[in-house]
Order: sequence, then C-alpha cells, then structure tokens
Amino acid sequence: MLCPGMLATPAPRRSQAFSLPNVLTYSRVLAVPVVVGLLFWPEDVWSRWMALTIFVAAAITDYFDGYFARIYAQQSQLGRMLDPIADKLLVAACLLMLAADHRTITGLSLWAAIVILCREVLVSGLREYLAELKVGVPVSRVAKWKTAVQLVAIGVLIAGPAGEAILPGTTTAGLVLLWLAAALTIYTGWDYLKAGITVMVDQDSGRSDR
Repeated sequence: MLCPGMLATPAPRRSQAFSLPNVLTYSRVLAVPVVVGLLFWPEDVWSRWMALTIFVAAAITDYFDGYFARIYAQQSQLGRMLDPIADKLLVAACLLMLAADHRTITGLSLWAAIVILCREVLVSGLREYLAELKVGVPVSRVAKWKTAVQLVAIGVLIAGPAGEAILPGTTTAGLVLLWLAAALTIYTGWDYLKAGITVMVDQDSGRSDR
C-alpha cells in the first residue's frame, strides 16, 4: 500500500508561451516594423527586395505556426489570440506604406486597400462581440483563399517598381490581385456580418420573450 506522501504529484504544465508556433507568430509581429522601415525608402531597389524577402518569410510563418500547433498539439489561448492580430498588423502596415509612397497603390486602387482595412476592423469587432457570447465563427475556405490572394497581392506590390525591371507589369498584376482580394474581402466580410446579425437578432428575441 502506498503512503499518502508517496502519491505521485502531477507534473507542472509547461507554458506554451515559447512553443514553436508562438515563436513563429512573434516573428511575424517583429517583421512588421522591419518591413515598414524598409518601405520608407520606396525608390531604393534593394530596400524593396529586402522588404519583400522579410514579408514573404513572415507570410510563410502564417501557415507553419498553425501547422506545427496542430501536429505537435501546441495550441494555446495566446496563439489563438495573437495569430490573427499578427496577420492584420502585417497587412495593414504594408497597405498603408504602399499607399503612402504615391507610386504603388494610387488613384482608384486606394479603394481596394480601404475595403480590405475596413473589413478587418469589422470582422475584429464582430469576433470580439461574438466571443463574449461564446459564439465561434469558423474560418471558411473562401476566407483562406482571400488571405492567400491578399498576401500574394501585397508581396507583388512590395516588389512594385523594383520588379518592373525584371518583369514588366508587376505593379499592374499586383493591383489586379489587390482588387480580387478586395472582392473576396467583401464576400467573406458579409458572411461574418450575417452571422453576427443572426446572433444579435436571436439574442434580442430571447430577451423579448422573457
């Protein structure tokens, strides 16, 4: 018979703060000021290529942090919270810098960037509201395609004038992809808004029935 003092105590649970998926997410957040700093010199070809290299590396981590979290069972609340924030910081900062250089995103194409940014604010607000009600909104396949197209569009636009020397029409191709991302943004944003409105109507109906 085991004495009470001999009973095994459970091992303390290791913190997931510095798990590989979270470290990858941190790196994406840290990439934001670096890319922004490099885009302060839009005329410099090497700054453009360096910004593109870091942006692509950061965008790749967006896939691998989720992949490693699943295969190593390292999902954490910190990761769930920080992952979408890191994505939005990277996208928003790059769009603002590309619009500010007056060479890449100009004219009517500014509306595509505005639509994307407004959708991110809308979805963030809806998710926060629905989270308080313990209602989750799953990410659709179209939303994943939207993210992929959006990242490719921004990457092509970061290359922009520097890429024109290698592949003429780089900026035009990036703007076309940006408009496509904006269209997908509207579509997926409506899905989130519709889900939010449905929950709000149900909540109001439940209160009125009491």
